[in-house]
Amino acid sequence: MDGFSDLNLFSLVARHRNLAAAARELGVTPPAVSKRLAQLERRLGVRLMNRTTRRLSLTPEGEVYLSNGSRILDELSELEQLVTQSRGEPAGLLRVNASFGFGRARVAPAVSEFIARYPAIKILLQLTDRPMSLQEEGFDIGIRFGEVPDARVNARLLLENRRIVCASPEYLARHGKPSVPHDLTRHACIVLRENESAYGTWHFARGKRTETVKVDGALSCNDGSVVLRWALEGRGIVVRSQWEIEGHLAQAELIPLLAEWALPDANIHAIYLERNQLSMKLRTFVDFLGTYLRAPGKVA
Repeated sequence: MDGFSDLNLFSLVARHRNLAAAARELGVTPPAVSKRLAQLERRLGVRLMNRTTRRLSLTPEGEVYLSNGSRILDELSELEQLVTQSRGEPAGLLRVNASFGFGRARVAPAVSEFIARYPAIKILLQLTDRPMSLQEEGFDIGIRFGEVPDARVNARLLLENRRIVCASPEYLARHGKPSVPHDLTRHACIVLRENESAYGTWHFARGKRTETVKVDGALSCNDGSVVLRWALEGRGIVVRSQWEIEGHLAQAELIPLLAEWALPDANIHAIYLERNQLSMKLRTFVDFLGTYLRAPGKVA
């Protein structure tokens, strides 16, 4: 086993802090990863990780090996990028993180078309219920909604996107339309429970005026597609993204409400670390994804 293979293996295990997760990514068994890690420690003559039944932790020697090894791997990656750029064809592995809903509906189909066009690139797409750290989890690209929270990453706008308050015609025929945000307190609102934000609290702005409304209703869920289905069935008022409901709005299956009031920004960005910004494979993928998402018929 060469030194670079050792570094890659150790970096992957250290990122996951779990042999089974590292094994899944490598496509091997956990015992195989454990054996390779033990061989590495024997070769170096030091223990790199403390093992428990639930989790792995780095020893001081492991911290040093990871810190300096990550720098070497980054330099190797930059060298490979420099060399492969000369042949004009992007190649290599891209690790992409996106949310479950948008990832399934939009990113996964884009990845399928991208791989057909650029067969020398491999993509690992990981969908999660909340954004993952690029640095800590080893992703090259993250697809994010709204404001980009981390100043240490670069961001590229992929698609402009608004959050919209809406309900089905059947619901509005029975209960009427809210005229101002506070009217929502008298309506059945379908609440999406996600991330760590206070659920059921909707924030509105109109010019310099802001209003926060605590909504309630019989239904709530942590899955956006379920919330949307309930709204289409006339169960209440929801807040959903433009990309998800544009087709339903066009078919009048959902009616937009409180159009003079704006909800928090929901534009869709690709984020990536500074060291990856010159990568041909990354630039090619981000360019492709932005074009794919903005193409007619791809957003609704």
